[in-house]
Amino acid sequence: MTYMCRMRSVLRLELTRTWIKEGKAINDLMINEQIRDKEVRLIGSDGEQLGIMSAKEAYFKAKDSGLDLVKISPNANPPVCKIIDYGKYRYEMSRKEKEAKKKQRTVETKEIRLSPNIDVNDLNTKANQAKKFLSKGDKIKVSLRFRGREMAHKDVGRQMMDQFLEKLEDTCVVDKPAKMEGRSMVMFISPSNK
Repeated sequence: MTYMCRMRSVLRLELTRTWIKEGKAINDLMINEQIRDKEVRLIGSDGEQLGIMSAKEAYFKAKDSGLDLVKISPNANPPVCKIIDYGKYRYEMSRKEKEAKKKQRTVETKEIRLSPNIDVNDLNTKANQAKKFLSKGDKIKVSLRFRGREMAHKDVGRQMMDQFLEKLEDTCVVDKPAKMEGRSMVMFISPSNK
């Protein structure tokens, strides 16, 4: 074995040790021989407390029962380990995560752009689109962009925002009232809980 090969193997061993010391196993949970703590609090396979013992003793108890020793709570003092079937435990955890993702609803923010000289029919179309977004539970960012000399007539833009809000007043609540941000007037609305 050459010097470089020996150094690589020593370095690999040191990296493995630091991973285990920091509590970062590759699978996120430490199992069986990866648990190197002096003392652990052991919970049996049926949920009863078996007390505080060395990690080796806990590992041998798990091995005798034909199951795995899994470190469930690494930040506790002493860490909590449980005797369970690791494959079954990982499967149940992945199922719970999938169920949580199904029930989780992300609220999106949709944007509707207006201009100070928008026509009435166009404003009605934009309001109907906003009603669809609000019925789905999304928040809306209404932005009104001023171009060139339109900046001198900010009051016209504010009137346009008020007209837009009047068309939606029964279906929305204003989160942030209309406010100038650079060359745009921006307002945030969300669905009302009626």
